[in-house]
Amino acid sequence: MKVILLKDIRKLGKKDEIKEVSDGYARNYLIKNGYAVAYTKGSKKVLDKQMEVRKEEEAELKKQAEAIKEQLENTPIEFLLNAGANGQVFGSVSTKNIVAALQKKGIQIDKHKILLDAPISSLGTTRVKVDLYRNQVIGEIVVKVRQKG
Repeated sequence: MKVILLKDIRKLGKKDEIKEVSDGYARNYLIKNGYAVAYTKGSKKVLDKQMEVRKEEEAELKKQAEAIKEQLENTPIEFLLNAGANGQVFGSVSTKNIVAALQKKGIQIDKHKILLDAPISSLGTTRVKVDLYRNQVIGEIVVKVRQKG
């Protein structure tokens, strides 16, 4: 029996895939639990329409990510930290600090999207990459760290 998967099923397939499975498995497990629907001309049309709508939504999200990328590259952020006589910085700038500084400038970004291996703990300018859309749109933030006083 052919079915259209409504959810990702381990060892069977991903959402929206069409799979051939045994009748019993399809009726007694997949369809009964809402993991799949039987493959028919009608269900195929519904799937095609959903895929089209999803593509349009994805294109819109990517467009928004491009706009945020442009905004980030034109918005450097600056932090003032205490530093010792030899230039050693006391404290560091983490992704949480970067997100807070961006929010003050009206840019909303999830801190998990910022690609920073370790907090910035040196004076100077650092370019920090941000994954804005599924590794397809990568933006950069210019983070300047200066000495207080």
